[in-house]
Amino acid sequence: MHTLISFTMLCAIKVFAKIFYKFEINWLSDQRDFEKVRLVAILNHTSLYEPLMFATAPNWFLWKIARKMALPVADKTMKRPIVGRFFRFLIPGIISITRKRDQSWRHFLKAIENRSVIIILPEGRMKRHNGLDAYGRPMDVKAGITDIIPKLQEGNILFAYSGGLHHIQHPGEFFPRLFKTIKLNLELVDIESYKSQFKTDGIALKREIVADMNQRLAEKCPK
Repeated sequence: MHTLISFTMLCAIKVFAKIFYKFEINWLSDQRDFEKVRLVAILNHTSLYEPLMFATAPNWFLWKIARKMALPVADKTMKRPIVGRFFRFLIPGIISITRKRDQSWRHFLKAIENRSVIIILPEGRMKRHNGLDAYGRPMDVKAGITDIIPKLQEGNILFAYSGGLHHIQHPGEFFPRLFKTIKLNLELVDIESYKSQFKTDGIALKREIVADMNQRLAEKCPK
């Protein structure tokens, strides 16, 4: 029943987004098939309204997300009475984390072993209107994603490079602005091919993955 509720909500968001927003989607890869996607990495995290991007996915992929997906979300977001409850209904596989490498993160890493799709926002926090995070620090990719990629042996990474949603909703605002354009660059990369470009392992591998993600964040998001 929970899966059906989640799928219905995802489809409702897709319909809402299609009616009230214009999407400019640019594929950076020749491959565009969602079939083998194991990891979705959303870069340039700016708003809690990023579920509007589900409008770009086929319905069968939304069903897959509703059935078997893992998504880490900051515990302070999940503790919000309205937003937290909404996200739990929207995505049954949502997992509350503290943003530290503690038991909550280990619980998430354990959960992805049995999940067919993992979605993560590699920056780990949300960009404010001034281009910095809530504490005034520059935005960059954190090391959490480097714990995930080595665990995946097959399939594709879907990089979703967001043009940002501050023109729709700033962090802290409740209602979105309608009739805006959402810009998104998409790129499918084979997981084994992605990992093979790095010739190191251990800490050095993690640093190289973070450096690659930061370069993607700087160069591939719509301007």
